[in-house]
Amino acid sequence: MKVFVAGATGVLGRPTVRALVEDGHAVRGTARGPEKADLLRSLGAEPVEVDLFDPDALRAGIAGSEAVLHFATKIPPIMRMRWKGAWRENDRLRTLASRHLVDAAINSGAQVFVYESITFIYGEHGDEWIGEDGSLSISWASLKSTLDAEGETKRFTEGGGRGISLRYAAFYAPYAQSTLDTIRLARRRIFPVPGDGSNFVSSIHVDDGATAAVAALQAPAGVYNVTDDEPLRMRDYGRAITDAVGRKPPRRVPKWLFGLVGGGPAKYILSSQRVANARFKEKTGWAPKYRSAREGFQQVAQELKAQEQ
Repeated sequence: MKVFVAGATGVLGRPTVRALVEDGHAVRGTARGPEKADLLRSLGAEPVEVDLFDPDALRAGIAGSEAVLHFATKIPPIMRMRWKGAWRENDRLRTLASRHLVDAAINSGAQVFVYESITFIYGEHGDEWIGEDGSLSISWASLKSTLDAEGETKRFTEGGGRGISLRYAAFYAPYAQSTLDTIRLARRRIFPVPGDGSNFVSSIHVDDGATAAVAALQAPAGVYNVTDDEPLRMRDYGRAITDAVGRKPPRRVPKWLFGLVGGGPAKYILSSQRVANARFKEKTGWAPKYRSAREGFQQVAQELKAQEQ
């Protein structure tokens, strides 16, 4: 299949391009500048420099593609996440760029459109398992834009194609900056666990997110959760990280203090989200390599240690 990947050099884009090429697909991906273009060539893909906010250029870039993956994001660093303005570019990518990408995909006659959504939109669910029909909670303004993008993906389906929104759990990987920041905090023993840490955290290794993207090309239209098999309580998630880097269990901080420092995103980090991946597994046959963050962060620590030697 001829596949166009927007955000091809991002955290999810890079391993997805690799997985697509390994699966035999012909891949074109967006790349800004010669360095990122060379990166895509090294992965076996054709780089395309195109402005996602320019509909005419986008139609030309996507022409002939059978599948379009919208993985373009602009997630701010952990220390800036609480500032609304830091999410402005990401919101534009989810709203305006999504509309242009869907228009271009329809114009090219593409069969499939895949959007990178997030599980944070489910909000608080206690200990219950959350399926794709679970209730949503959008009190943080920067989450509304992902529903706008899901709406554009549904529009692609209404136009006769297969629009697929993949609601990814929290990403981690040895090449993700957020993970490197988390590991740094854990090594210094300042990675916090809010309250008693009883809330559930759903996560997914980015490599597993990439194989899920490939599997999605054959999935029926709809919304799917992409998470590992065993969501962990926050205290166990934190312990998985500190165990992986050989440190004592993480310190606990009052919830009110975490909320004060964390701003808007803190509410969703404090929420309990035990997200189920059963529908996606059933429809595609996909399964994560890392069943939980316990195994996944061990891999992260081992790879980082190898890089440091």
